[in-house]
Amino acid sequence: MDPLYWLDPWEPSPTVLIAIALAAILFARGKRHARVSLARQISFWFGLGALYVALHTRLDYFFEHEFFMHRAQHLVLHHLGPFFIALAYPGAALRAGIPFAWRQRFVRPALAARPVRIALDIVMHPVVAVTLFVGLIYFWLLSPIHFIAMLDWRLYRVMNWSMVIDGLLFWWLVLDPRPAPPARLAPGKRVLVVIAAIPPQIILGAFIFFTPRELYPVYSICGRAFTWLSPMRDQQIGGLLLWIPGSMMSVVGALIALRHWMRLSARGRLQRERPVRTPRGASGAAQHG
Repeated sequence: MDPLYWLDPWEPSPTVLIAIALAAILFARGKRHARVSLARQISFWFGLGALYVALHTRLDYFFEHEFFMHRAQHLVLHHLGPFFIALAYPGAALRAGIPFAWRQRFVRPALAARPVRIALDIVMHPVVAVTLFVGLIYFWLLSPIHFIAMLDWRLYRVMNWSMVIDGLLFWWLVLDPRPAPPARLAPGKRVLVVIAAIPPQIILGAFIFFTPRELYPVYSICGRAFTWLSPMRDQQIGGLLLWIPGSMMSVVGALIALRHWMRLSARGRLQRERPVRTPRGASGAAQHG
């Protein structure tokens, strides 16, 4: 079989093509002006390629007809792809890829707009970031919601894009290598944020694995891609994918965030508390008292 057969999209989506192509063009243009190491370039292209494969190839048929394949898809969309894109820290390159006149006229005013700043402050808040990251996994795996999402192609795409966007926001927040400011969170808080996302994933994955009944009958109703795999075994493998690889990605993220923290500390770039200065008069009064 021709390997290119698998790159043929099961359900073509102009949105996916435009989004992936735009990110690729901006990064390719911008890396000429921004200093991007070879390792960061490889990380970016790997993450972007992983998102394309999970969204716009023949594999989408299997994602729609096997629960464990669906979980593998979301592992890529929510964890693997966004993780490697954020690890490349491509913000400077992507900005440099935008023509200067466009940045001045459109990008800067848009980012400076009050609604945009408020929205970013909300979704980038550490409590909200963890809640969204874990909450979206739980929400889309609620049996009634999952049933509808797998039958309605519009909701199916909303589900997938919500995982991609949330994954990019979360890992961009956690893997930021800079001190705070300009980063939104202090290095120590980044470690705590990603650690906080681990237990809920383990609990949900274990619940799906050990549940003795079929939670997602939509795959049996619509027809399974692998008829030799029983519904319960399919469900157990899907639970394991959420339980082990999903949690391990968070562990790796925590270790990288910890490494950034130690590096910044060794270079003396962590924000230190300033000593409190007392007025001379108050100091003298205290001494005489």
